Amino acid sequence: MKFETPILIPARIINEYAYCPRLAWLEWVQGEWAESVDTIKGAWVHRRVDEPGRFPDEAELKALNGKKVRSVTMSDDELGVISKVDLLELHDDRVVPVEYKKGKRPHVAKGAWESDLVQLCCQGLILRSNGYPCDEGVIYFAGSKERVKVAFDDDLISQTQRIINNLHQMQKPGAMIPEPLENSERCPKCALVSICLPDEITFLKTEKLAPRPIVPRCEDAFPLYVQEPGAFIRKKGGVLEIRKNNEKLGEARLEEISQVALFGPVGISTPTIHELVQRGVSVNYHSSGGWFIGRTDGPWHKNVELRTFQYQKSFDPEACLSLARSFVQAKIANCRTLLRRNRRDKGNNECLDRLNRFKLKAKNTASLEILLGIEGSAAAIYFGRFQNMISRGQGDVDFQFDFSGRNRRPPKDPVNTLLSFAYAMLTREWTNTLATVGFDPYRGFYHQPRFGRPALALDMMESFRPIVADSTVITAINNGEIKCSDFHRTPLGCTLTKTGKRQFIQTFERRLTQEIIHPIFGYKISYRRIFEVQARLLARFLSGEIGRYPDFTTR
Repeated sequence: MKFETPILIPARIINEYAYCPRLAWLEWVQGEWAESVDTIKGAWVHRRVDEPGRFPDEAELKALNGKKVRSVTMSDDELGVISKVDLLELHDDRVVPVEYKKGKRPHVAKGAWESDLVQLCCQGLILRSNGYPCDEGVIYFAGSKERVKVAFDDDLISQTQRIINNLHQMQKPGAMIPEPLENSERCPKCALVSICLPDEITFLKTEKLAPRPIVPRCEDAFPLYVQEPGAFIRKKGGVLEIRKNNEKLGEARLEEISQVALFGPVGISTPTIHELVQRGVSVNYHSSGGWFIGRTDGPWHKNVELRTFQYQKSFDPEACLSLARSFVQAKIANCRTLLRRNRRDKGNNECLDRLNRFKLKAKNTASLEILLGIEGSAAAIYFGRFQNMISRGQGDVDFQFDFSGRNRRPPKDPVNTLLSFAYAMLTREWTNTLATVGFDPYRGFYHQPRFGRPALALDMMESFRPIVADSTVITAINNGEIKCSDFHRTPLGCTLTKTGKRQFIQTFERRLTQEIIHPIFGYKISYRRIFEVQARLLARFLSGEIGRYPDFTTR
Protein backbone atom coordinates (compact mmCIF):
# COMPACT_ATOMS: atom_id res chain seq x y z
CA MET A 1 0.00 0.00 0.00
CA LYS A 2 1.29 3.47 -0.92
CA PHE A 3 1.26 6.06 1.83
CA GLU A 4 1.16 9.75 1.06
CA THR A 5 3.75 12.08 2.53
CA PRO A 6 2.12 14.19 5.27
CA ILE A 7 1.37 17.76 4.23
CA LEU A 8 3.70 20.23 5.94
CA ILE A 9 1.92 22.75 8.17
CA PRO A 10 3.02 26.38 7.71
CA ALA A 11 4.13 28.10 10.91
CA ARG A 12 1.59 30.83 10.08
CA ILE A 13 -1.22 28.30 10.56
CA ILE A 14 0.19 27.39 13.98
CA ASN A 15 -0.14 31.07 14.86
CA GLU A 16 -3.75 31.05 13.61
CA TYR A 17 -4.62 27.95 15.66
CA ALA A 18 -3.39 29.59 18.86
CA TYR A 19 -5.49 32.64 18.00
CA CYS A 20 -8.57 30.62 17.00
CA PRO A 21 -8.72 26.91 16.03
CA ARG A 22 -11.66 27.59 13.72
CA LEU A 23 -9.67 30.22 11.84
CA ALA A 24 -6.84 27.70 11.34
CA TRP A 25 -9.36 25.15 10.02
CA LEU A 26 -10.83 27.60 7.51
CA GLU A 27 -7.42 28.62 6.17
CA TRP A 28 -5.60 25.28 6.43
CA VAL A 29 -8.25 22.64 5.72
CA GLN A 30 -10.73 24.56 3.58
CA GLY A 31 -8.33 26.95 1.83
CA GLU A 32 -10.28 30.11 2.67
CA TRP A 33 -8.70 33.55 2.48
CA ALA A 34 -9.83 37.16 2.53
CA GLU A 35 -7.83 40.36 2.48
CA SER A 36 -8.33 42.96 5.20
CA VAL A 37 -6.68 46.17 6.31
CA ASP A 38 -4.54 44.14 8.73
CA THR A 39 -3.31 41.65 6.12
CA ILE A 40 -2.41 44.47 3.71
CA LYS A 41 -0.53 46.34 6.44
CA GLY A 42 1.25 43.12 7.38
CA ALA A 43 2.38 42.57 3.80
CA TRP A 44 3.77 46.10 3.72
CA VAL A 45 5.73 45.54 6.95
CA HIS A 46 7.15 42.28 5.52
CA ARG A 47 8.06 43.76 2.12
CA ARG A 48 11.78 43.87 2.89
CA VAL A 49 12.15 40.53 4.64
CA ASP A 50 10.02 38.82 1.97
CA GLU A 51 12.80 39.14 -0.57
CA PRO A 52 13.94 35.59 -1.47
CA GLY A 53 16.93 34.29 0.46
CA ARG A 54 18.66 31.03 1.36
CA PHE A 55 20.31 29.60 4.42
CA PRO A 56 24.12 29.54 4.18
CA ASP A 57 26.07 26.30 4.34
CA GLU A 58 28.46 25.54 7.19
CA ALA A 59 31.46 27.32 5.62
CA GLU A 60 29.40 30.40 4.76
CA LEU A 61 27.88 30.40 8.23
CA LYS A 62 31.28 30.96 9.85
CA ALA A 63 32.13 33.72 7.38
CA LEU A 64 28.81 35.45 8.02
CA ASN A 65 29.15 35.54 11.82
CA GLY A 66 27.28 38.58 13.09
CA LYS A 67 25.43 39.00 9.79
CA LYS A 68 21.78 38.61 8.89
CA VAL A 69 19.95 36.50 6.30
CA ARG A 70 16.42 37.42 5.18
CA SER A 71 13.40 35.36 4.09
CA VAL A 72 14.67 31.80 4.47
CA THR A 73 12.28 28.86 4.00
CA MET A 74 13.03 25.70 6.03
CA SER A 75 11.08 22.60 7.03
CA ASP A 76 11.08 19.60 9.35
CA ASP A 77 9.57 16.46 7.81
CA GLU A 78 9.47 14.60 11.12
CA LEU A 79 7.55 17.35 12.88
CA GLY A 80 5.58 18.04 9.70
CA VAL A 81 6.03 21.81 9.61
CA ILE A 82 7.45 24.43 7.28
CA SER A 83 8.20 28.10 7.79
CA LYS A 84 9.55 31.13 6.00
CA VAL A 85 11.71 32.85 8.61
CA ASP A 86 11.60 36.63 8.19
CA LEU A 87 15.13 37.20 9.43
CA LEU A 88 17.99 35.07 10.78
CA GLU A 89 20.70 36.56 12.95
CA LEU A 90 23.88 34.46 12.76
CA HIS A 91 26.28 34.07 15.69
CA ASP A 92 29.23 31.78 16.49
CA ASP A 93 27.31 29.58 18.88
CA ARG A 94 23.68 29.95 17.79
CA VAL A 95 21.14 31.11 15.23
CA VAL A 96 18.35 33.51 16.23
CA PRO A 97 15.10 33.70 14.19
CA VAL A 98 13.39 37.11 14.06
CA GLU A 99 9.65 37.35 13.34
CA TYR A 100 8.25 40.69 12.12
CA LYS A 101 4.84 41.92 13.34
CA LYS A 102 3.08 45.02 12.06
CA GLY A 103 1.60 46.24 15.36
CA LYS A 104 2.92 47.59 18.63
CA ARG A 105 4.30 45.45 21.43
CA PRO A 106 1.40 44.28 23.62
CA HIS A 107 1.70 45.00 27.33
CA VAL A 108 1.30 41.42 28.51
CA ALA A 109 3.38 39.33 30.91
CA LYS A 110 5.33 37.42 28.24
CA GLY A 111 5.88 40.46 26.05
CA ALA A 112 3.98 38.98 23.09
CA TRP A 113 0.74 37.19 22.31
CA GLU A 114 0.59 33.41 22.67
CA SER A 115 -0.03 32.97 18.94
CA ASP A 116 3.16 34.84 18.05
CA LEU A 117 5.19 32.93 20.64
CA VAL A 118 4.28 29.49 19.29
CA GLN A 119 4.91 30.60 15.69
CA LEU A 120 8.41 31.76 16.62
CA CYS A 121 9.01 28.59 18.66
CA CYS A 122 8.05 26.49 15.62
CA GLN A 123 10.76 28.25 13.65
CA GLY A 124 13.24 27.46 16.41
CA LEU A 125 12.28 23.77 16.36
CA ILE A 126 12.78 23.65 12.59
CA LEU A 127 16.23 25.19 12.92
CA ARG A 128 17.17 22.68 15.63
CA SER A 129 16.01 19.72 13.52
CA ASN A 130 18.24 20.96 10.70
CA GLY A 131 21.27 20.95 13.00
CA TYR A 132 21.50 24.61 13.97
CA PRO A 133 21.72 25.54 17.69
CA CYS A 134 18.73 27.72 18.54
CA ASP A 135 17.46 28.35 22.06
CA GLU A 136 15.79 31.74 21.63
CA GLY A 137 14.16 34.03 19.10
CA VAL A 138 13.06 37.62 18.68
CA ILE A 139 9.74 39.22 17.78
CA TYR A 140 10.12 42.66 16.21
CA PHE A 141 7.07 44.93 16.52
CA ALA A 142 7.22 47.44 13.67
CA GLY A 143 4.49 49.64 15.17
CA SER A 144 6.55 50.52 18.22
CA LYS A 145 9.99 49.52 16.83
CA GLU A 146 10.65 47.20 19.77
CA ARG A 147 12.34 43.81 20.00
CA VAL A 148 11.10 41.15 22.41
CA LYS A 149 13.39 38.21 23.20
CA VAL A 150 11.65 34.84 23.55
CA ALA A 151 13.33 31.87 25.26
CA PHE A 152 12.34 28.45 23.89
CA ASP A 153 11.71 26.80 27.26
CA ASP A 154 10.07 23.41 27.90
CA ASP A 155 6.59 24.87 28.43
CA LEU A 156 6.58 26.81 25.15
CA ILE A 157 8.00 23.86 23.22
CA SER A 158 5.37 21.53 24.69
CA GLN A 159 2.58 23.96 23.83
CA THR A 160 3.86 24.35 20.26
CA GLN A 161 4.10 20.58 19.73
CA ARG A 162 0.59 20.09 21.07
CA ILE A 163 -0.80 22.60 18.56
CA ILE A 164 1.12 20.93 15.73
CA ASN A 165 -0.33 17.53 16.70
CA ASN A 166 -3.85 19.00 16.79
CA LEU A 167 -3.37 20.48 13.32
CA HIS A 168 -2.25 17.14 11.93
CA GLN A 169 -5.42 15.59 13.34
CA MET A 170 -7.46 18.36 11.68
CA GLN A 171 -6.49 17.32 8.16
CA LYS A 172 -7.55 13.69 8.60
CA PRO A 173 -10.80 12.54 6.93
CA GLY A 174 -13.83 12.85 9.18
CA ALA A 175 -12.42 15.66 11.34
CA MET A 176 -15.04 18.27 12.26
CA ILE A 177 -14.68 22.02 12.08
CA PRO A 178 -13.96 23.54 15.54
CA GLU A 179 -16.74 25.43 17.27
CA PRO A 180 -16.78 29.21 16.73
CA LEU A 181 -15.63 31.50 19.50
CA GLU A 182 -18.63 32.74 21.45
CA ASN A 183 -19.06 36.51 21.71
CA SER A 184 -15.30 36.97 21.39
CA GLU A 185 -13.65 40.34 20.85
CA ARG A 186 -11.32 38.64 18.37
CA CYS A 187 -14.08 37.94 15.83
CA PRO A 188 -14.82 41.48 14.57
CA LYS A 189 -11.09 41.98 13.88
CA CYS A 190 -10.69 38.71 11.97
CA ALA A 191 -10.29 38.84 8.17
CA LEU A 192 -12.42 35.69 7.80
CA VAL A 193 -15.32 36.74 10.02
CA SER A 194 -17.62 37.01 6.98
CA ILE A 195 -16.70 33.43 6.01
CA CYS A 196 -16.72 31.95 9.51
CA LEU A 197 -20.02 33.61 10.62
CA PRO A 198 -19.31 32.85 14.32
CA ASP A 199 -22.20 34.83 15.81
CA GLU A 200 -24.67 33.58 13.22
CA ILE A 201 -23.75 29.92 13.73
CA THR A 202 -23.89 30.24 17.52
CA PHE A 203 -27.26 31.99 17.33
CA LEU A 204 -28.77 29.29 15.08
CA LYS A 205 -27.58 26.64 17.53
CA THR A 206 -28.52 28.30 20.82
CA GLU A 207 -30.82 31.24 19.95
CA LYS A 208 -28.82 33.26 22.47
CA LEU A 209 -26.98 36.54 21.90
CA ALA A 210 -28.23 38.17 18.71
CA PRO A 211 -25.41 38.38 16.16
CA ARG A 212 -23.33 41.51 15.90
CA PRO A 213 -23.51 43.24 12.50
CA ILE A 214 -20.68 41.25 10.96
CA VAL A 215 -21.44 40.67 7.31
CA PRO A 216 -19.58 39.58 4.16
CA ARG A 217 -17.08 41.62 2.21
CA CYS A 218 -17.55 45.36 1.82
CA GLU A 219 -19.22 46.28 -1.44
CA ASP A 220 -16.40 48.43 -2.79
CA ALA A 221 -16.46 46.63 -6.15
CA PHE A 222 -19.36 46.09 -8.55
CA PRO A 223 -20.10 44.20 -11.79
CA LEU A 224 -18.97 45.66 -15.11
CA TYR A 225 -21.60 45.17 -17.83
CA VAL A 226 -20.65 45.46 -21.51
CA GLN A 227 -23.37 45.00 -24.14
CA GLU A 228 -22.22 47.07 -27.15
CA PRO A 229 -21.95 44.67 -30.16
CA GLY A 230 -18.39 44.61 -31.46
CA ALA A 231 -16.91 46.17 -28.32
CA PHE A 232 -13.55 44.89 -27.12
CA ILE A 233 -12.06 44.95 -23.61
CA ARG A 234 -8.36 45.24 -22.97
CA LYS A 235 -6.16 45.96 -19.96
CA LYS A 236 -4.11 49.12 -19.83
CA GLY A 237 -2.20 49.37 -16.57
CA GLY A 238 -4.68 49.10 -13.71
CA VAL A 239 -7.65 49.98 -15.90
CA LEU A 240 -9.93 48.06 -18.26
CA GLU A 241 -10.70 49.97 -21.45
CA ILE A 242 -13.78 49.25 -23.55
CA ARG A 243 -13.24 50.18 -27.22
CA LYS A 244 -15.03 49.83 -30.53
CA ASN A 245 -13.49 50.74 -33.89
CA ASN A 246 -10.62 52.48 -32.09
CA GLU A 247 -13.11 54.66 -30.21
CA LYS A 248 -12.98 54.55 -26.42
CA LEU A 249 -16.44 53.79 -25.01
CA GLY A 250 -15.51 53.70 -21.34
CA GLU A 251 -13.14 52.40 -18.70
CA ALA A 252 -13.17 50.90 -15.20
CA ARG A 253 -10.48 50.45 -12.57
CA LEU A 254 -9.62 46.82 -11.84
CA GLU A 255 -9.97 47.36 -8.08
CA GLU A 256 -13.57 48.46 -8.56
CA ILE A 257 -14.73 45.39 -10.53
CA SER A 258 -16.31 42.37 -8.80
CA GLN A 259 -17.27 40.52 -12.02
CA VAL A 260 -17.51 41.18 -15.75
CA ALA A 261 -20.72 40.47 -17.68
CA LEU A 262 -20.53 40.37 -21.49
CA PHE A 263 -23.69 40.42 -23.62
CA GLY A 264 -23.59 39.09 -27.16
CA PRO A 265 -20.61 39.63 -29.52
CA VAL A 266 -18.27 41.41 -27.10
CA GLY A 267 -14.55 40.53 -27.15
CA ILE A 268 -11.97 40.46 -24.37
CA SER A 269 -8.20 40.00 -24.61
CA THR A 270 -6.36 37.02 -23.15
CA PRO A 271 -4.10 39.18 -20.92
CA THR A 272 -7.23 40.81 -19.53
CA ILE A 273 -8.74 37.42 -18.69
CA HIS A 274 -5.47 36.38 -17.03
CA GLU A 275 -5.48 39.50 -14.86
CA LEU A 276 -9.13 39.09 -13.88
CA VAL A 277 -8.69 35.40 -13.04
CA GLN A 278 -5.67 36.16 -10.85
CA ARG A 279 -7.74 38.74 -9.00
CA GLY A 280 -10.62 36.30 -8.49
CA VAL A 281 -12.92 38.24 -10.83
CA SER A 282 -15.08 36.03 -13.06
CA VAL A 283 -15.96 36.78 -16.69
CA ASN A 284 -19.61 35.94 -17.41
CA TYR A 285 -21.15 35.44 -20.83
CA HIS A 286 -24.76 36.24 -21.79
CA SER A 287 -26.53 35.97 -25.11
CA SER A 288 -27.57 39.26 -26.74
CA GLY A 289 -31.01 38.72 -25.24
CA GLY A 290 -29.58 38.25 -21.75
CA TRP A 291 -29.63 34.45 -21.37
CA PHE A 292 -26.80 33.32 -19.06
CA ILE A 293 -24.40 31.07 -21.04
CA GLY A 294 -21.40 30.45 -18.81
CA ARG A 295 -18.37 31.91 -17.07
CA THR A 296 -14.58 31.97 -17.02
CA ASP A 297 -12.99 31.72 -13.60
CA GLY A 298 -9.75 30.66 -11.92
CA PRO A 299 -8.99 27.26 -10.41
CA TRP A 300 -11.70 25.54 -8.40
CA HIS A 301 -12.00 26.56 -4.79
CA LYS A 302 -9.65 24.51 -2.60
CA ASN A 303 -12.48 23.39 -0.31
CA VAL A 304 -13.03 19.96 -1.87
CA GLU A 305 -14.50 18.81 1.45
CA LEU A 306 -17.53 21.04 0.89
CA ARG A 307 -18.16 19.59 -2.55
CA THR A 308 -17.86 16.10 -1.07
CA PHE A 309 -20.63 16.93 1.41
CA GLN A 310 -22.66 18.45 -1.43
CA TYR A 311 -22.38 15.36 -3.64
CA GLN A 312 -23.14 12.99 -0.75
CA LYS A 313 -26.32 14.85 0.16
CA SER A 314 -27.38 15.18 -3.48
CA PHE A 315 -27.54 11.36 -3.74
CA ASP A 316 -29.64 11.12 -0.56
CA PRO A 317 -33.36 11.30 -1.55
CA GLU A 318 -34.48 12.34 1.95
CA ALA A 319 -31.90 15.13 2.14
CA CYS A 320 -32.88 16.38 -1.32
CA LEU A 321 -36.56 16.36 -0.43
CA SER A 322 -35.96 18.18 2.86
CA LEU A 323 -34.01 20.97 1.18
CA ALA A 324 -36.47 21.15 -1.73
CA ARG A 325 -39.36 21.62 0.72
CA SER A 326 -37.46 24.51 2.31
CA PHE A 327 -36.73 26.16 -1.06
CA VAL A 328 -40.37 25.91 -2.23
CA GLN A 329 -41.87 27.02 1.10
CA ALA A 330 -39.64 30.09 1.14
CA LYS A 331 -40.46 30.89 -2.49
CA ILE A 332 -44.22 30.69 -1.91
CA ALA A 333 -43.92 32.74 1.29
CA ASN A 334 -41.99 35.48 -0.52
CA CYS A 335 -44.43 35.44 -3.44
CA ARG A 336 -47.24 35.96 -0.94
CA THR A 337 -45.36 38.82 0.74
CA LEU A 338 -44.73 40.57 -2.58
CA LEU A 339 -48.42 40.29 -3.51
CA ARG A 340 -49.53 41.52 -0.10
CA ARG A 341 -47.31 44.60 -0.37
CA ASN A 342 -47.93 45.58 -4.00
CA ARG A 343 -51.41 44.47 -5.09
CA ARG A 344 -53.95 47.18 -5.73
CA ASP A 345 -57.03 45.26 -4.51
CA LYS A 346 -56.09 45.21 -0.82
CA GLY A 347 -59.50 43.96 0.25
CA ASN A 348 -59.33 40.62 -1.59
CA ASN A 349 -57.27 38.11 0.41
CA GLU A 350 -58.38 34.94 -1.38
CA CYS A 351 -55.13 34.59 -3.35
CA LEU A 352 -53.07 35.15 -0.18
CA ASP A 353 -55.01 32.46 1.66
CA ARG A 354 -54.54 29.98 -1.19
CA LEU A 355 -50.80 30.65 -1.34
CA ASN A 356 -50.57 30.10 2.40
CA ARG A 357 -52.33 26.73 2.05
CA PHE A 358 -49.91 25.65 -0.67
CA LYS A 359 -46.98 26.69 1.53
CA LEU A 360 -48.31 24.43 4.30
CA LYS A 361 -48.79 21.59 1.81
CA ALA A 362 -45.19 21.94 0.67
CA LYS A 363 -44.00 21.44 4.25
CA ASN A 364 -45.20 17.83 4.36
CA THR A 365 -44.80 16.79 0.72
CA ALA A 366 -43.86 13.14 0.25
CA SER A 367 -41.94 13.41 -3.05
CA LEU A 368 -40.22 15.84 -5.38
CA GLU A 369 -42.82 15.15 -8.07
CA ILE A 370 -45.68 16.23 -5.79
CA LEU A 371 -43.65 19.24 -4.68
CA LEU A 372 -43.21 20.31 -8.31
CA GLY A 373 -47.00 20.17 -8.69
CA ILE A 374 -47.52 22.29 -5.57
CA GLU A 375 -44.96 24.85 -6.77
CA GLY A 376 -46.64 24.99 -10.18
CA SER A 377 -50.09 25.52 -8.65
CA ALA A 378 -48.79 28.27 -6.38
CA ALA A 379 -47.03 29.92 -9.34
CA ALA A 380 -50.28 29.89 -11.33
CA ILE A 381 -52.04 31.77 -8.51
CA TYR A 382 -49.15 34.19 -8.11
CA PHE A 383 -48.71 35.03 -11.79
CA GLY A 384 -52.48 35.12 -12.16
CA ARG A 385 -52.43 38.16 -9.86
CA PHE A 386 -49.14 39.64 -11.13
CA GLN A 387 -50.91 42.15 -13.39
CA ASN A 388 -52.51 43.58 -10.25
CA MET A 389 -49.07 44.76 -9.08
CA ILE A 390 -48.01 46.67 -12.22
CA SER A 391 -49.28 49.64 -14.22
CA ARG A 392 -50.08 49.19 -17.91
CA GLY A 393 -47.98 52.12 -19.11
CA GLN A 394 -48.58 54.60 -21.91
CA GLY A 395 -48.34 54.36 -25.68
CA ASP A 396 -49.51 51.81 -28.22
CA VAL A 397 -52.67 50.19 -26.83
CA ASP A 398 -51.62 46.88 -28.35
CA PHE A 399 -48.20 47.04 -26.73
CA GLN A 400 -48.60 47.99 -23.10
CA PHE A 401 -47.55 46.29 -19.87
CA ASP A 402 -50.32 43.72 -19.95
CA PHE A 403 -49.60 40.36 -18.38
CA SER A 404 -51.85 37.34 -18.78
CA GLY A 405 -49.42 34.60 -17.73
CA ARG A 406 -45.84 33.41 -17.82
CA ASN A 407 -44.29 32.60 -21.22
CA ARG A 408 -40.66 32.32 -22.32
CA ARG A 409 -38.11 31.02 -24.87
CA PRO A 410 -38.63 33.56 -26.28
CA PRO A 411 -40.90 35.77 -24.14
CA LYS A 412 -43.85 37.20 -26.06
CA ASP A 413 -44.51 40.47 -24.17
CA PRO A 414 -42.57 43.18 -22.27
CA VAL A 415 -43.33 41.89 -18.76
CA ASN A 416 -42.20 38.35 -19.57
CA THR A 417 -39.13 39.79 -21.31
CA LEU A 418 -38.18 41.62 -18.12
CA LEU A 419 -38.87 38.58 -15.93
CA SER A 420 -36.70 36.32 -18.11
CA PHE A 421 -33.87 38.87 -18.16
CA ALA A 422 -34.05 39.32 -14.37
CA TYR A 423 -33.97 35.54 -13.79
CA ALA A 424 -30.96 35.20 -16.10
CA MET A 425 -29.02 37.83 -14.13
CA LEU A 426 -30.09 36.28 -10.84
CA THR A 427 -28.83 32.90 -12.09
CA ARG A 428 -25.46 34.47 -12.87
CA GLU A 429 -25.25 36.09 -9.43
CA TRP A 430 -25.97 32.82 -7.66
CA THR A 431 -23.61 30.81 -9.88
CA ASN A 432 -20.79 33.20 -9.03
CA THR A 433 -21.63 33.23 -5.32
CA LEU A 434 -21.74 29.44 -5.03
CA ALA A 435 -18.48 28.99 -6.94
CA THR A 436 -16.81 31.59 -4.71
CA VAL A 437 -17.91 29.76 -1.56
CA GLY A 438 -16.67 26.41 -2.93
CA PHE A 439 -19.80 24.66 -4.22
CA ASP A 440 -20.34 23.00 -7.57
CA PRO A 441 -23.16 25.21 -8.97
CA TYR A 442 -24.25 22.41 -11.33
CA ARG A 443 -25.17 19.80 -8.72
CA GLY A 444 -28.45 20.62 -6.99
CA PHE A 445 -31.01 19.07 -4.68
CA TYR A 446 -34.40 20.21 -6.01
CA HIS A 447 -33.46 20.90 -9.62
CA GLN A 448 -32.06 17.62 -10.85
CA PRO A 449 -28.84 17.48 -12.90
CA ARG A 450 -29.16 18.38 -16.55
CA PHE A 451 -26.37 19.16 -19.02
CA GLY A 452 -25.38 22.83 -18.83
CA ARG A 453 -27.90 23.77 -16.12
CA PRO A 454 -26.58 25.31 -12.85
CA ALA A 455 -28.99 23.28 -10.73
CA LEU A 456 -27.79 24.46 -7.32
CA ALA A 457 -27.90 28.10 -8.43
CA LEU A 458 -31.52 27.52 -9.51
CA ASP A 459 -32.25 25.90 -6.12
CA MET A 460 -30.82 28.78 -4.12
CA MET A 461 -32.44 31.51 -6.19
CA GLU A 462 -35.96 30.08 -5.77
CA SER A 463 -36.75 32.09 -2.66
CA PHE A 464 -35.19 35.22 -4.20
CA ARG A 465 -37.11 35.17 -7.49
CA PRO A 466 -40.05 37.19 -6.12
CA ILE A 467 -38.23 39.54 -3.74
CA VAL A 468 -35.28 40.36 -6.02
CA ALA A 469 -36.11 39.57 -9.68
CA ASP A 470 -39.89 40.13 -9.70
CA SER A 471 -39.59 43.13 -7.40
CA THR A 472 -37.08 44.69 -9.81
CA VAL A 473 -39.52 44.22 -12.70
CA ILE A 474 -42.35 45.83 -10.74
CA THR A 475 -40.16 48.75 -9.68
CA ALA A 476 -38.81 49.34 -13.20
CA ILE A 477 -42.31 49.46 -14.70
CA ASN A 478 -44.19 51.32 -11.97
CA ASN A 479 -41.48 53.99 -11.54
CA GLY A 480 -41.31 54.60 -15.27
CA GLU A 481 -37.67 53.46 -15.48
CA ILE A 482 -38.66 51.11 -18.31
CA LYS A 483 -41.11 52.23 -20.99
CA CYS A 484 -42.89 50.42 -23.81
CA SER A 485 -40.51 52.11 -26.24
CA ASP A 486 -37.62 50.15 -24.65
CA PHE A 487 -38.67 46.92 -26.43
CA HIS A 488 -38.35 45.40 -29.89
CA ARG A 489 -41.41 43.48 -31.05
CA THR A 490 -41.11 40.72 -33.66
CA PRO A 491 -43.34 37.83 -34.79
CA LEU A 492 -41.08 35.50 -32.79
CA GLY A 493 -41.16 37.39 -29.51
CA CYS A 494 -40.15 40.49 -27.61
CA THR A 495 -36.68 41.78 -26.66
CA LEU A 496 -35.23 44.74 -24.80
CA THR A 497 -33.47 47.50 -26.67
CA LYS A 498 -29.90 48.39 -25.74
CA THR A 499 -31.15 51.42 -23.81
CA GLY A 500 -33.84 49.41 -22.05
CA LYS A 501 -31.37 46.71 -21.11
CA ARG A 502 -28.96 49.27 -19.66
CA GLN A 503 -31.71 50.90 -17.63
CA PHE A 504 -33.03 47.62 -16.29
CA ILE A 505 -29.53 46.49 -15.29
CA GLN A 506 -29.23 49.67 -13.20
CA THR A 507 -32.54 48.91 -11.49
CA PHE A 508 -31.47 45.31 -10.84
CA GLU A 509 -28.11 46.36 -9.37
CA ARG A 510 -29.83 48.92 -7.18
CA ARG A 511 -32.05 46.16 -5.79
CA LEU A 512 -29.06 43.95 -5.01
CA THR A 513 -27.36 46.72 -3.05
CA GLN A 514 -30.50 47.70 -1.14
CA GLU A 515 -30.11 47.05 2.59
CA ILE A 516 -32.82 45.43 4.67
CA ILE A 517 -33.07 44.15 8.23
CA HIS A 518 -32.19 40.46 8.23
CA PRO A 519 -35.31 38.60 9.49
CA ILE A 520 -33.23 36.13 11.56
CA PHE A 521 -30.07 37.96 12.60
CA GLY A 522 -31.53 41.44 13.01
CA TYR A 523 -28.78 43.53 11.41
CA LYS A 524 -28.77 45.54 8.18
CA ILE A 525 -27.54 43.67 5.13
CA SER A 526 -27.82 44.02 1.36
CA TYR A 527 -29.36 41.36 -0.87
CA ARG A 528 -26.01 40.72 -2.56
CA ARG A 529 -24.46 40.05 0.85
CA ILE A 530 -27.42 37.87 1.83
CA PHE A 531 -26.61 35.57 -1.10
CA GLU A 532 -23.16 34.83 0.35
CA VAL A 533 -24.49 34.38 3.89
CA GLN A 534 -27.11 31.91 2.64
CA ALA A 535 -24.53 29.97 0.64
CA ARG A 536 -22.26 29.67 3.68
CA LEU A 537 -25.15 28.63 5.90
CA LEU A 538 -25.99 25.89 3.40
CA ALA A 539 -22.36 24.76 3.63
CA ARG A 540 -22.60 24.61 7.44
CA PHE A 541 -25.80 22.57 7.17
CA LEU A 542 -24.34 20.08 4.70
CA SER A 543 -21.28 19.58 6.92
CA GLY A 544 -23.51 18.87 9.93
CA GLU A 545 -22.51 21.94 11.92
CA ILE A 546 -26.08 23.27 12.09
CA GLY A 547 -29.18 21.11 12.20
CA ARG A 548 -31.23 22.79 9.46
CA TYR A 549 -30.81 25.16 6.56
CA PRO A 550 -32.54 28.48 7.38
CA ASP A 551 -33.94 29.63 4.06
CA PHE A 552 -34.58 33.34 3.60
CA THR A 553 -38.09 34.74 3.90
CA THR A 554 -38.71 38.46 4.12
CA ARG A 555 -41.25 39.89 6.53
